[in-house]
Amino acid sequence: MTTIAEAPAEPGTLVPARTELLERARALREPLWRDAAECDRLRRLTDASFDALTGAGLTRLMTPRRFGGYEADMRTFLDVTSELGRGCCSTAWLAGVLNAGNFVASLFPEQAQREVWQDDPGASAALVLGAPVAQVEDAEGGLVVTGRWAYASGVLHADWVSVLIPRGLDGPGFAVHLALLPVAQTTVEDTWHFAGMRGTGSNTVVAERLFVPAHRVLPFMPVVSGETDSFADASHRYRNSLMGLFSIGLLGAQLGGAARALDYVLEQAPSRPVAASTYRDQTQSPTFQLDVAEAATLVDSALLLAGRLADTVDEHAAAGTNPDLVRRARARMDSTRVAEYCREALSVLMTAYGSSAFNDANPLQRLWRDVNVASRHAGFGMGVPQQLYGRALAGMDPREISYLV
Repeated sequence: MTTIAEAPAEPGTLVPARTELLERARALREPLWRDAAECDRLRRLTDASFDALTGAGLTRLMTPRRFGGYEADMRTFLDVTSELGRGCCSTAWLAGVLNAGNFVASLFPEQAQREVWQDDPGASAALVLGAPVAQVEDAEGGLVVTGRWAYASGVLHADWVSVLIPRGLDGPGFAVHLALLPVAQTTVEDTWHFAGMRGTGSNTVVAERLFVPAHRVLPFMPVVSGETDSFADASHRYRNSLMGLFSIGLLGAQLGGAARALDYVLEQAPSRPVAASTYRDQTQSPTFQLDVAEAATLVDSALLLAGRLADTVDEHAAAGTNPDLVRRARARMDSTRVAEYCREALSVLMTAYGSSAFNDANPLQRLWRDVNVASRHAGFGMGVPQQLYGRALAGMDPREISYLV
């Protein structure tokens, strides 16, 4: 598999333009497509796929510029990961998670940021936002943490990982914090045995009495709400517009997968017969035409909603404002609807193609598995986003039922 030749920007050099970053992502589409089945089989990205991603600089989208990153806008983040998703959903998912993880790492104090990037501008930080199931003890200069965090997408390729812990440095009591851990000081348990998104290698990261210095502990609720003025630099992009950032990182894989499935079905249609009919091929069948029209509309609708979400985040970042609760709840709802539209599109396309879409040798079944698993991520499901948006529209505080607003 080939890699992109262009070296990413180092400190003091020009940051690639949005068009350049998108071209790099498009250039990876076909190589990733050829490698996707192997990633699926291995249950992790191949070295070639991950090297291609990092060689193109596409894990630096959210890394601070002063450390050689790009500080890209949210629309670029969404579009780059969507392009990658047309090649390999798992690669796109990891690009989304690692870039979001780098963004979170950039909110930690300067000392922590230097530890992450000063000696390696290409370093990556994974991010796990599952329930803070860990034991935490006070220690001189920090905390001692023991815990297990499942669904740690990107941990097989990351240098660092941010996890949630149930107690910070502010005395006894429950206060959710983020702890930034060196992956080399943890162990990774092979627990990712899922039907789809297999290539993400989203295993379980384990820490056993790991010392975490105070500068690598950060209160979580201000990060979620975008109220980071007390600890984030005033020039930090997005510090007041975090709404939607985490879900944007997970949508590109699904958007790209659904778009690639539509392209594949249309490309194959002229050579596929329609069983028990006199139609020359699938393109002549009105039923097939109706199916692909429905699927295309679902994909287009998903792209439009995702684009609005990304643009809204960018608007608030440019204005230095924090979105109100209705917009924040709408962001959860929009991302959920995007995931649902992508899943529905795959269902329609599998039927339109025919039963051989489920053959192990057919890439459609992998896309179908990937999108079905990805779209059921906890951030999109359980009816919670609908409840949050409804409460906000009715003038109630959605934070009463979820802290992820």
